[in-house]
Amino acid sequence: MLSCIAYTLLLAGTAQAALLPRQSNSTGYSVKTPPLDTPWTYKVGTNPWPEYPRPLLERSQWQNLNGVWRHQNESSLDALNSPPFNQTLQNAVLVPSCLESGLSGVQGEYMLYSWYSTSFRVPSDWSGDKVLLNFGAVDYEATVYVNGQKAGFNRGGYFAFTLDITSLLSSGTNELLVFAHDPTDSDPYVIPIGKQTLRPSHIFYRPCSGIWQSVWIESAPSNYITELNLNADMDGKVSGTISTSANASTSVEISVTPQGDAGSGSTHQVSTGDFSFTVDSPQLWSPDSPTLYDITIKLGQDEVKSYTGFRTVSRGVIDGVERPLLNGEFIFFMGTLDQGYWPDGLYTPPNYEAMTYDLKTLKQIGYNGLRKHIKVETDLFYKACDEMGLLLIQDMPSLRPLQDRTLSNCTVETIVPDASQQAEFQRQLEVLIKQHRNYPSIIAWVIYNEGWGQITDPYYPEFGLTDLVRELDPTRLIDATTGWYDHGAGDFSDNHHYANPQCGAPFYSIQSSPYDPSRIGIQGEFGGIGHNVSIEHLWNVQEAIDTINQTYEIDTTLAAWNYRGHLLLSELEDQTKMYACSGGIWTQTTDVEGEVNGMLTYDRRFLRPDLKQWNADISALYDAAASRSNSSVKLF
Repeated sequence: MLSCIAYTLLLAGTAQAALLPRQSNSTGYSVKTPPLDTPWTYKVGTNPWPEYPRPLLERSQWQNLNGVWRHQNESSLDALNSPPFNQTLQNAVLVPSCLESGLSGVQGEYMLYSWYSTSFRVPSDWSGDKVLLNFGAVDYEATVYVNGQKAGFNRGGYFAFTLDITSLLSSGTNELLVFAHDPTDSDPYVIPIGKQTLRPSHIFYRPCSGIWQSVWIESAPSNYITELNLNADMDGKVSGTISTSANASTSVEISVTPQGDAGSGSTHQVSTGDFSFTVDSPQLWSPDSPTLYDITIKLGQDEVKSYTGFRTVSRGVIDGVERPLLNGEFIFFMGTLDQGYWPDGLYTPPNYEAMTYDLKTLKQIGYNGLRKHIKVETDLFYKACDEMGLLLIQDMPSLRPLQDRTLSNCTVETIVPDASQQAEFQRQLEVLIKQHRNYPSIIAWVIYNEGWGQITDPYYPEFGLTDLVRELDPTRLIDATTGWYDHGAGDFSDNHHYANPQCGAPFYSIQSSPYDPSRIGIQGEFGGIGHNVSIEHLWNVQEAIDTINQTYEIDTTLAAWNYRGHLLLSELEDQTKMYACSGGIWTQTTDVEGEVNGMLTYDRRFLRPDLKQWNADISALYDAAASRSNSSVKLF
């Protein structure tokens, strides 16, 4: 075990949040003490995440169902045969939260099968309207009942779904019952799980089961907007698709207004289905100027609000080098690998302030983006990136990463998906694209990370999946395989190497691939240098502490950590000047469990970078890229 005592004096001057009393109330809910807390752990209360959860399709009449529900664990799927209607379940639970988290009030293990229950009343002024029940995300399968009748089913732990429950409602109190099944990486399941595992170890973490994003109801007329696909480009063209519950062509009014300038908008008449129109001389969205426009859409009696940013993502050739382009100009991407884990909430941040703290910290250090690593966040996360001007590379959550199984004949095989599991992975990839393609901050999609769940024998599915993603969203770039098994698909030649970079350069390691000059060269992961801290900043689980020395590199002092960071960023700067490097992704935003290589510690109380040094080093990267951008661009 690596001792942490040596760093107590080093961190003695760091402000520590007081350990506040646990919350409790008449519902029986209280925070379970997590292995590590954050400054926000005991500020969450019993009405978490009050913000409207879906900013790209917002309705005025809504009711938040977050709060204290009831929960009980079950032993198998057989529990679905006997739903506990009109019963009081065993435990209080905070929704939304991961059942394995301290904030849930449960902090359980092996939460594979669970019942949830709550009750709600529909406002009287919604009479005559449709009532829609919305879930931000339930991991992994959700079976939903309202007043003893099945309302619907959803599969996929990262994605939103909506159920029309109008015909199931009563005039008084309504019972909502949800069964959540989350197998994670138990056999025989091969499903998208990212870094979740039932057996945490170093870079694989405690899982998140159940209702982990917001739940709400809303009112809509009989013919309402069900889906909005909207893109606004640098030339002012606004195009997309509007889908409705009636599934028939109907006139729609769309108003587009710069945020903060209500008097200068424009209104356009279109029809449902595919549409396009042009806004004159729009202010463009970029990291330096993240201008957004409010959108109001009226379809008969249905009115929804949304927003967009005018920008174009493409690729082109500058001085013979393939480059990523934003609004027709080469922009160097410099971000962190962002896991999105919290010691108190796991997948669910304690609150909006906590979630945006990470993003503000990245901007403060000098980063212009992040790679959302094999996790999908709440819609409010992407809105915050849009508002702050953070470029975002979005991963598809991986299937069973780096796992083997032993067969009856004692041979060992790597777990890869069979045909049906691969088809389900593809279906969920489609859902990811459709639900997130409206966010201006997202500039690229990642299909596979480091071969995790990737079939690496011909037929090479990333080629077909790249075509699929391109068809669903032709407005962004595609990183088909970030690291390891690159067969030539997608827009990026993406190298992973720790600790030093190998970006668009004439050298590479055995676990990545040589630079392919026909595509954009980026450093999809590098850095990862670790700096251990005193126990009050560590995930206090012995198995995790025992893996700290598995970190790619351990620097025994903070000064050495910053020095090593300077050297590695200088290497990336050289490769940008000399070769074909177009971006880098530093591992990582925060520590997570047994990993101690974050900009921030896992509790978000200690910031490692010397800000003056890191600001200068990252600015030098942008300057190096700018020095390679003076020639005319040949578009791809």
